[in-house]
Amino acid sequence: QVQLVESGGGLVQAGESLRLSCAASGNIVSTNVMGWYRQAPGNQRELVATITSGGVTNYAGSVKGRFTISRDNAKNTVYLHMNSLEPEDTAVYYCNAFKVVLAYAPGAYDYWGQGTQVTVSS
Repeated sequence: QVQLVESGGGLVQAGESLRLSCAASGNIVSTNVMGWYRQAPGNQRELVATITSGGVTNYAGSVKGRFTISRDNAKNTVYLHMNSLEPEDTAVYYCNAFKVVLAYAPGAYDYWGQGTQVTVSS
């Protein structure tokens, strides 16, 4: 099976930076898209940023210019560099792997990490 393990969350003050990491493990042949989503209390889960295996990125308007997503295909790892954090960025951040091709199973599958808390104080 595939596991996504996130790290890097924490408590910071407004204006500071954090880097989230998400490593996928398992019999993975390839992953089409990796991304980050977040969910604040009382809100639905929302897209933060995604990146394809070819490096094409997509960002939510609220984070564009402040956050940068990157990935290391060889390590099946995706990163989210978050700068100029704001209290509104406070949420649980979830890693997603979309259309994962496995070595010993047909088809493609989607996976989620367990989430990591990011709290930004004002």
